[in-house]
Amino acid sequence: MENTEQEIISIKNLRKSFGNTEIIKGISFSVYKGEVLGIIGPSGSGKSTILRCISQLETVTDGSISICGQPLVTDGVYVPKNQRHDIVLKSGLVFQNFNLFPHYSVLKNVTAAQIAVLKKSPEEARQTAMELLERMGLANKADNYPCELSGGQQQRVSIARALALKPEVLLFDEPTSALDPELTGEILAVIKELAEEKMTMVVVTHEMAFARDISSEVIFMDGGVIIEQGNPVEVINNPRTERTKAFLARFNN
Repeated sequence: MENTEQEIISIKNLRKSFGNTEIIKGISFSVYKGEVLGIIGPSGSGKSTILRCISQLETVTDGSISICGQPLVTDGVYVPKNQRHDIVLKSGLVFQNFNLFPHYSVLKNVTAAQIAVLKKSPEEARQTAMELLERMGLANKADNYPCELSGGQQQRVSIARALALKPEVLLFDEPTSALDPELTGEILAVIKELAEEKMTMVVVTHEMAFARDISSEVIFMDGGVIIEQGNPVEVINNPRTERTKAFLARFNN
């Protein structure tokens, strides 16, 4: 049955090559409003490259990407530059290594883009930032610098920074991979809370239990193609393909 919900991300026949090496080999999928798409798979399978193509950190080789019904690139041809900015703003990317500005305070990390990109006043940007930092349990760290925070705290600041731009969809690129194991839980809890609030998200993760529990749908990728896609419990607990079974064998045993 066709999904009648609002399509937030549409990927069709996406291809991405670096030199002569094709990293993404003609994949297609959609993400609808309020859904969480989990993307799992071995390193080098193209998972993070997909997010970088959506957020325009990489240019696609071929294929189409639309965000909230607005084409960003169609059959490898991008819309004019002056149209791309507003489309790309509809997504927010949370990096695995935080990517905070080290010379900015926590507060300035969350306000800077609001002022520069959304043209908010400093007062309005500060109010939004403090509300988000409060939500992340970091209001008391507003004047600190990233080097004074734990990895988990830095990642929560980066999530606040992404949310401050009010994106339609959040993209998470292995958000816990740079964290010590004991800090992983606090980030997963934040993402789970966003999921419960029906924030549309695409989460690339190596945390299998988390992907199973939080996702509306899961994609397993390998070698630049989608090997298996569907209900997260079925894909992760009862995979159909031998390649998926082999990848998940350690987790499922």
